[in-house]
This record gives sequence, C-alpha cells and structure tokens, in this order.
Amino acid sequence: MLKYADYDIVFQEIPNEVTLAINISNCPNRCVGCHSPYLMEDVGEELNETSLDALIEKYGKDVTCICFMGGDADHKSVASLAHYIKEKYQPLKVGWYSGKPNLPESFPLADFDYIKVGPYREDCGPLNSRTTNQRLYSIFNGELMDITSKFWRK
Repeated sequence: MLKYADYDIVFQEIPNEVTLAINISNCPNRCVGCHSPYLMEDVGEELNETSLDALIEKYGKDVTCICFMGGDADHKSVASLAHYIKEKYQPLKVGWYSGKPNLPESFPLADFDYIKVGPYREDCGPLNSRTTNQRLYSIFNGELMDITSKFWRK
C-alpha cells in the first residue's frame, strides 16, 4: 500500500510543468544526505484512486503534471495510479521520481511522461549538478529521452 506524507505544487521538479508533487513515504532507499529523511518512515495517509481524485479535484486546474515522489517500495501501485490518471484526467501529465538506479523490469512506460531514476549521492550532487548520477527522462513513443541537462544552468 502506498502512503503519502504530504504534497505541494512545485515548479522545478519537471521542466516546463506546474507539478503537483506527492511525497510518498516508506522509502526503502536510505540515501545518505536525503533532503526528506522523514519519507523513510511509514507515515501518512493511503494513496489510492479516491485520495488521488480528491487532490486532483482540489488542484487539477492549477497543475499540468502529477508527480509521484518516491514509491519504490510499491512500484506496481505507482504504475497503477499513473494508468488511472492517464485514463481519467487527460491531458494531465504523469511523472515518477524513483531513487533506484534503474527501472523495474517490464515497467509500463506508456502511462508516464517523465521518470527520474537514481539514488541521491552527495558526491555526485542533485539533478541540477552536471556531475549528478541521477537522470530525468521524458517519455515519447515508449522511448526514454534524457532531459537532465534542462536542470543545468548555462
């Protein structure tokens, strides 16, 4: 079961999108230097279609993207909710921030517009660092296109 601890409307997580970022708890990755260590705990309310409907009804007209921030402990539920959003809330875009180095096998890309992979490593820096190990991909026709450089200042 997915639980979310909180959420916010953000402008930097997905380039050129106004994003409702939903912070999912019970993160199994335990990255050293994590900016949100409280998300390692099993806290919050259940994230399901009903709670997602409530959030989208509240903020849907103000956002262009819903992004699941975490959920590595239950990636199948993340994929299921992404599919739900794509079916019910077109043209909302869907993103997922995973702290795993790679996507799970046979992960359904068709229901996502953006996916970030990679654990946070202090020695590499966050997405806005040119030395980051993390990657943000835009998904187009089932293909991953690396757009990480959009975070880098010129």
